[in-house]
Amino acid sequence: MRQENRRPGASGGTDIGTIVKKQREYQALGGTGSLVFRLDVLDKLGLEIRKREDRIREALKADLNKSRFESYMTETGLVLSEISHMKRHLRSYAGKKRHMTPLAQFHGKSFTMREPYGVVLIMSPWNYPFMLCIEPLVGAIAAGNCCVLKPSAYAPAVSAVIKELIGAVFPPEYVAVVEGGREENEALLEQRFDYIFFTGGVKVGRLVMEKAARHLTPVTLELGGKSPCIIDETADLKTAAKRLAFGKFLNAGQTCVAPDYLLIQEQVKEPFLEIFEKTVEQMYGEEPLENPDYPKIINEKHFDRISGLLEGTAPRTGGKRDRETLKIAPTVLDLQTAEAPVMQEEIFGPVLPVLTFREIKEAENFVREREKPLACYIFTKNRATERRLLSSLSFGGGCVNDTVIHLATSRMGFGGVGMSGMGSYHGKKSFETFSHEKSIVKKYNWIDLPIRYQPYTEKKERLLRFFLK
Repeated sequence: MRQENRRPGASGGTDIGTIVKKQREYQALGGTGSLVFRLDVLDKLGLEIRKREDRIREALKADLNKSRFESYMTETGLVLSEISHMKRHLRSYAGKKRHMTPLAQFHGKSFTMREPYGVVLIMSPWNYPFMLCIEPLVGAIAAGNCCVLKPSAYAPAVSAVIKELIGAVFPPEYVAVVEGGREENEALLEQRFDYIFFTGGVKVGRLVMEKAARHLTPVTLELGGKSPCIIDETADLKTAAKRLAFGKFLNAGQTCVAPDYLLIQEQVKEPFLEIFEKTVEQMYGEEPLENPDYPKIINEKHFDRISGLLEGTAPRTGGKRDRETLKIAPTVLDLQTAEAPVMQEEIFGPVLPVLTFREIKEAENFVREREKPLACYIFTKNRATERRLLSSLSFGGGCVNDTVIHLATSRMGFGGVGMSGMGSYHGKKSFETFSHEKSIVKKYNWIDLPIRYQPYTEKKERLLRFFLK
């Protein structure tokens, strides 16, 4: 073991290399592959989460000031829903799948079967620190893997709860938690894992991919980007205002799929913004910074970064900030140009820049000329516009006439494309992400067609051409 890999792990001082080694040994025993075992573990995980709901909620309040309702809606509830879905469908996902056998392989049987990758690493972010750690774990253990979890150091209260939860359900040679910061991240990435699942920013995502490439380790990268919201002149402005405000200011804008900026047809800009401003006030009050259910920015570093994007601007609404409570009010910026600093990076905060367009082609080109976003939201009643934008724009996923809710289901995959990530998960996609599909042909011995064996003849070639039509 190289000395630089010795880092504290899940079991009081156990080094990371030893954790991975023990998990590899445990995986080799084959116990995690049993379907009954996996279903039993999923059941235990769900029960322990329910027992600790108050602790999880308190931790989310401490780290991000999330309300009771928002904590369940966006974190605990989604995880429990994913566990329920996986328990209902795991037998189907894990079963052998029959496929048609080519005539040239007569007489045989073709099928595919799933196997776990082995030992996987899940690195989670701070913005939804419980859900984005445990939901991928559900897929990993459902597929039969051992797993190392790395919660974010920026959400220490949730990280501690996750460590306690995992310790109550799993032995560390099956699932282990490694707490810590950059040093622990670097040490983990020095290990050889069979799969790495990372949620976070593009910069660290590049590093993860670079480290994984040394061992040819497959990766899923759930990143982010500047996700647009497009509103045309036909949209239901009142409904659009409510749904945009919900998606943008949920978790104080610290959501990877939050609408990052608004592109709105110029003839409806003013009436929409008037409705939007009233809607935001109805939702968060006249003084959002005093709203006890309004989340805070995770730390001073990110508070200062977002504040820096507001320097020199004249917010149309909002803009108030309190560094002591780390709260930034919902803010609308009426921009004249896309060259503003706030348009040069993902905001990841409660700030909504607004740009206008005359014809839908302008909005389409604006999005296409930039990196592919993780999400795109389109508000329109025009079906031709809907079809046009959905077919011409490339993005991870999104909604028509709503925001962010496309990821709150176990029946569709969620993931990015291009600079917004690669791979997907949720429900069946999670099971597939954390497992390898083997293709098998089982031949029977009672007949053996001689066509493939030498010597080759013209007659055999004619038969071959017939079989391979």
